[in-house]
Amino acid sequence: MNAPGPAAPKSSLRRRYKRLRRRAGGLLVPWLAPPTLAVLARSWRFHMLDEQHERACVDAPGRLYALWHGRMLLGLEHHRDRGHAVLVSQSEDGALVKPLLLRFGFQVIRGSSSRGGARALREMLGELREGGTVVVTPDGPRGPRHSVNPGLAWMARATGFPILPIGFATDSAWRMKSWDAFTIPRPRAKVAMVYGEPIRVARDSGERGLELATEELRARLFDSERRAARELGVPLDWPEADRVAFGERA
Repeated sequence: MNAPGPAAPKSSLRRRYKRLRRRAGGLLVPWLAPPTLAVLARSWRFHMLDEQHERACVDAPGRLYALWHGRMLLGLEHHRDRGHAVLVSQSEDGALVKPLLLRFGFQVIRGSSSRGGARALREMLGELREGGTVVVTPDGPRGPRHSVNPGLAWMARATGFPILPIGFATDSAWRMKSWDAFTIPRPRAKVAMVYGEPIRVARDSGERGLELATEELRARLFDSERRAARELGVPLDWPEADRVAFGERA
Protein backbone atom coordinates (compact mmCIF):
# COMPACT_ATOMS: atom_id res chain seq x y z
CA MET A 1 0.00 0.00 0.00
CA ASN A 2 1.43 3.34 -1.05
CA ALA A 3 2.06 5.97 1.61
CA PRO A 4 0.01 9.16 1.24
CA GLY A 5 1.82 11.97 -0.56
CA PRO A 6 2.65 15.28 1.05
CA ALA A 7 -0.26 17.62 1.72
CA ALA A 8 -0.71 20.49 -0.72
CA PRO A 9 0.67 23.81 0.55
CA LYS A 10 -1.91 26.16 2.04
CA SER A 11 -1.13 28.78 -0.61
CA SER A 12 -1.95 26.25 -3.34
CA LEU A 13 -5.23 25.34 -1.66
CA ARG A 14 -6.14 29.02 -1.37
CA ARG A 15 -5.50 29.52 -5.09
CA ARG A 16 -7.67 26.53 -5.95
CA TYR A 17 -10.43 27.82 -3.69
CA LYS A 18 -10.31 31.25 -5.34
CA ARG A 19 -10.49 29.68 -8.81
CA LEU A 20 -13.49 27.55 -7.82
CA ARG A 21 -15.21 30.54 -6.20
CA ARG A 22 -14.64 32.65 -9.31
CA ARG A 23 -16.00 29.91 -11.58
CA ALA A 24 -19.06 29.51 -9.37
CA GLY A 25 -19.57 33.26 -9.44
CA GLY A 26 -19.26 33.27 -13.20
CA LEU A 27 -22.11 30.75 -13.41
CA LEU A 28 -24.41 32.26 -10.78
CA VAL A 29 -23.96 36.02 -11.15
CA PRO A 30 -25.39 36.32 -14.70
CA TRP A 31 -28.57 34.60 -13.47
CA LEU A 32 -29.01 36.10 -10.01
CA ALA A 33 -27.52 39.58 -10.19
CA PRO A 34 -29.76 41.22 -12.84
CA PRO A 35 -33.13 40.56 -11.12
CA THR A 36 -31.64 41.22 -7.67
CA LEU A 37 -30.15 44.55 -8.74
CA ALA A 38 -33.36 45.53 -10.55
CA VAL A 39 -35.31 45.20 -7.30
CA LEU A 40 -32.58 46.89 -5.27
CA ALA A 41 -32.23 49.85 -7.65
CA ARG A 42 -35.95 50.63 -7.50
CA SER A 43 -35.57 51.32 -3.78
CA TRP A 44 -32.86 53.95 -4.23
CA ARG A 45 -33.88 57.57 -3.67
CA PHE A 46 -32.31 59.83 -6.25
CA HIS A 47 -31.20 63.43 -5.80
CA MET A 48 -30.65 64.90 -9.27
CA LEU A 49 -28.53 68.03 -9.72
CA ASP A 50 -27.77 70.17 -12.78
CA GLU A 51 -29.96 68.21 -15.17
CA GLN A 52 -29.82 71.24 -17.49
CA HIS A 53 -26.38 70.03 -18.56
CA GLU A 54 -27.86 66.74 -19.75
CA ARG A 55 -30.69 68.55 -21.51
CA ALA A 56 -28.12 70.73 -23.28
CA CYS A 57 -26.66 67.56 -24.82
CA VAL A 58 -29.95 65.98 -25.90
CA ASP A 59 -30.10 67.89 -29.17
CA ALA A 60 -26.50 67.03 -30.09
CA PRO A 61 -26.20 64.51 -32.97
CA GLY A 62 -24.41 62.19 -30.50
CA ARG A 63 -22.96 62.39 -27.02
CA LEU A 64 -20.42 60.78 -24.69
CA TYR A 65 -21.16 60.18 -21.01
CA ALA A 66 -18.21 59.75 -18.64
CA LEU A 67 -18.24 58.38 -15.08
CA TRP A 68 -15.80 56.56 -12.82
CA HIS A 69 -15.67 52.78 -13.16
CA GLY A 70 -16.55 52.20 -9.51
CA ARG A 71 -19.84 54.12 -9.93
CA MET A 72 -21.10 52.05 -12.84
CA LEU A 73 -24.17 50.69 -11.04
CA LEU A 74 -25.38 53.96 -9.56
CA GLY A 75 -26.79 55.42 -12.78
CA LEU A 76 -28.40 52.27 -14.21
CA GLU A 77 -31.88 52.87 -12.82
CA HIS A 78 -32.10 56.53 -13.84
CA HIS A 79 -30.86 55.85 -17.39
CA ARG A 80 -32.58 52.52 -17.92
CA ASP A 81 -34.24 51.62 -21.23
CA ARG A 82 -32.75 54.56 -23.14
CA GLY A 83 -30.63 52.34 -25.35
CA HIS A 84 -27.33 53.93 -24.33
CA ALA A 85 -24.28 51.95 -25.44
CA VAL A 86 -21.75 51.10 -22.72
CA LEU A 87 -18.12 50.17 -23.35
CA VAL A 88 -17.33 46.96 -21.42
CA SER A 89 -14.01 45.10 -21.39
CA GLN A 90 -13.60 41.59 -22.78
CA SER A 91 -12.39 40.34 -19.40
CA GLU A 92 -14.25 37.94 -17.09
CA ASP A 93 -15.47 40.93 -15.09
CA GLY A 94 -16.86 42.43 -18.29
CA ALA A 95 -18.74 39.20 -18.97
CA LEU A 96 -20.36 39.48 -15.52
CA VAL A 97 -21.38 43.11 -16.08
CA LYS A 98 -22.90 42.52 -19.53
CA PRO A 99 -26.16 40.81 -18.38
CA LEU A 100 -26.72 43.57 -15.81
CA LEU A 101 -26.53 46.24 -18.49
CA LEU A 102 -28.79 44.32 -20.85
CA ARG A 103 -31.37 43.88 -18.08
CA PHE A 104 -31.54 47.67 -17.69
CA GLY A 105 -31.98 48.26 -21.41
CA PHE A 106 -28.44 49.27 -22.35
CA GLN A 107 -26.48 48.17 -25.38
CA VAL A 108 -23.05 46.64 -24.80
CA ILE A 109 -19.87 47.26 -26.79
CA ARG A 110 -17.07 44.86 -25.84
CA GLY A 111 -13.45 45.92 -26.02
CA SER A 112 -10.57 47.75 -24.34
CA SER A 113 -7.13 49.12 -25.18
CA SER A 114 -5.63 45.63 -24.81
CA ARG A 115 -8.35 43.47 -26.44
CA GLY A 116 -10.76 44.32 -29.22
CA GLY A 117 -10.00 48.03 -29.06
CA ALA A 118 -10.12 48.79 -32.79
CA ARG A 119 -13.47 47.06 -33.28
CA ALA A 120 -14.92 48.70 -30.16
CA LEU A 121 -13.78 52.11 -31.40
CA ARG A 122 -15.53 51.55 -34.74
CA GLU A 123 -18.73 50.52 -32.96
CA MET A 124 -18.64 53.56 -30.65
CA LEU A 125 -18.05 55.98 -33.51
CA GLY A 126 -20.87 54.33 -35.47
CA GLU A 127 -23.23 54.64 -32.51
CA LEU A 128 -22.35 58.31 -32.03
CA ARG A 129 -22.80 59.15 -35.70
CA GLU A 130 -26.24 57.53 -35.64
CA GLY A 131 -27.26 59.94 -32.87
CA GLY A 132 -26.70 57.59 -29.94
CA THR A 133 -25.15 57.96 -26.51
CA VAL A 134 -21.96 56.11 -25.57
CA VAL A 135 -21.09 55.63 -21.89
CA VAL A 136 -17.40 55.25 -21.01
CA THR A 137 -15.58 54.77 -17.71
CA PRO A 138 -12.26 56.55 -18.38
CA ASP A 139 -10.40 54.73 -15.58
CA GLY A 140 -11.61 51.29 -16.64
CA PRO A 141 -11.20 48.43 -17.02
CA ARG A 142 -8.03 48.08 -14.92
CA GLY A 143 -7.27 51.52 -13.49
CA PRO A 144 -5.50 53.18 -11.87
CA ARG A 145 -8.56 54.51 -10.10
CA HIS A 146 -9.60 58.00 -11.23
CA SER A 147 -7.16 58.05 -14.14
CA VAL A 148 -8.20 59.43 -17.53
CA ASN A 149 -6.57 58.64 -20.86
CA PRO A 150 -6.98 60.89 -23.93
CA GLY A 151 -9.27 58.45 -25.76
CA LEU A 152 -12.48 60.26 -24.83
CA ALA A 153 -11.08 63.64 -25.83
CA TRP A 154 -9.93 62.12 -29.12
CA MET A 155 -13.45 60.81 -29.85
CA ALA A 156 -14.97 64.17 -28.94
CA ARG A 157 -12.56 65.87 -31.35
CA ALA A 158 -13.16 63.33 -34.13
CA THR A 159 -16.95 63.62 -33.93
CA GLY A 160 -17.51 67.13 -32.62
CA PHE A 161 -19.85 65.70 -29.96
CA PRO A 162 -19.84 66.73 -26.27
CA ILE A 163 -18.56 64.77 -23.26
CA LEU A 164 -20.92 64.91 -20.26
CA PRO A 165 -19.17 64.15 -16.93
CA ILE A 166 -21.40 62.52 -14.29
CA GLY A 167 -20.58 62.28 -10.60
CA PHE A 168 -22.23 60.18 -7.89
CA ALA A 169 -22.41 59.83 -4.14
CA THR A 170 -24.48 57.66 -1.82
CA ASP A 171 -25.17 57.74 1.89
CA SER A 172 -25.15 53.95 2.36
CA ALA A 173 -23.31 51.38 0.27
CA TRP A 174 -21.29 48.23 0.09
CA ARG A 175 -17.83 48.96 -1.36
CA MET A 176 -15.88 46.12 -2.88
CA LYS A 177 -12.21 45.61 -2.03
CA SER A 178 -11.27 46.15 -5.66
CA TRP A 179 -9.01 48.66 -7.39
CA ASP A 180 -12.02 50.91 -8.13
CA ALA A 181 -13.80 50.50 -4.75
CA PHE A 182 -16.85 49.30 -6.72
CA THR A 183 -19.92 50.83 -5.09
CA ILE A 184 -23.29 49.09 -4.55
CA PRO A 185 -25.88 51.26 -2.76
CA ARG A 186 -27.82 49.47 -0.04
CA PRO A 187 -31.63 49.21 -0.01
CA ARG A 188 -33.34 52.61 0.36
CA ALA A 189 -30.01 54.42 -0.01
CA LYS A 190 -29.94 58.01 -1.21
CA VAL A 191 -28.04 58.42 -4.46
CA ALA A 192 -26.96 61.88 -5.61
CA MET A 193 -26.28 62.23 -9.32
CA VAL A 194 -24.65 65.40 -10.64
CA TYR A 195 -24.23 66.30 -14.30
CA GLY A 196 -21.11 68.36 -14.89
CA GLU A 197 -20.75 71.02 -17.53
CA PRO A 198 -20.27 69.39 -20.96
CA ILE A 199 -16.82 69.46 -22.56
CA ARG A 200 -16.39 70.11 -26.27
CA VAL A 201 -13.14 69.58 -28.12
CA ALA A 202 -12.54 71.62 -31.27
CA ARG A 203 -11.78 69.60 -34.39
CA ASP A 204 -8.58 71.57 -34.97
CA SER A 205 -7.25 70.82 -31.47
CA GLY A 206 -3.69 69.50 -31.42
CA GLU A 207 -2.07 67.17 -28.92
CA ARG A 208 -1.89 69.92 -26.31
CA GLY A 209 -5.59 70.58 -26.79
CA LEU A 210 -6.35 66.90 -26.14
CA GLU A 211 -4.22 66.96 -23.00
CA LEU A 212 -6.04 70.03 -21.68
CA ALA A 213 -9.46 68.50 -22.45
CA THR A 214 -8.44 65.29 -20.66
CA GLU A 215 -7.29 67.23 -17.60
CA GLU A 216 -10.51 69.25 -17.63
CA LEU A 217 -12.64 66.08 -17.83
CA ARG A 218 -10.89 64.64 -14.79
CA ALA A 219 -11.36 67.88 -12.86
CA ARG A 220 -15.07 68.07 -13.74
CA LEU A 221 -15.65 64.45 -12.73
CA PHE A 222 -14.11 65.21 -9.35
CA ASP A 223 -16.14 68.42 -9.06
CA SER A 224 -19.39 66.57 -9.83
CA GLU A 225 -18.63 63.89 -7.22
CA ARG A 226 -17.65 66.51 -4.65
CA ARG A 227 -20.95 68.32 -5.16
CA ALA A 228 -22.87 65.03 -4.98
CA ALA A 229 -21.24 64.20 -1.64
CA ARG A 230 -22.01 67.68 -0.36
CA GLU A 231 -25.67 67.29 -1.39
CA LEU A 232 -26.00 64.21 0.83
CA GLY A 233 -23.70 65.46 3.58
CA VAL A 234 -21.37 62.46 3.28
CA PRO A 235 -17.55 62.35 3.21
CA LEU A 236 -15.65 61.76 0.01
CA ASP A 237 -14.62 58.12 -0.42
CA TRP A 238 -11.67 58.88 -2.69
CA PRO A 239 -8.03 57.93 -2.16
CA GLU A 240 -6.15 60.39 0.04
CA ALA A 241 -4.15 61.88 -2.84
CA ASP A 242 -7.34 62.71 -4.75
CA ARG A 243 -9.00 64.25 -1.70
CA VAL A 244 -5.98 66.51 -1.18
CA ALA A 245 -5.80 67.53 -4.84
CA PHE A 246 -9.48 67.84 -5.73
CA GLY A 247 -11.59 67.90 -2.60
CA GLU A 248 -11.72 68.18 1.14
CA ARG A 249 -10.07 65.72 3.51
CA ALA A 250 -12.52 63.16 4.83
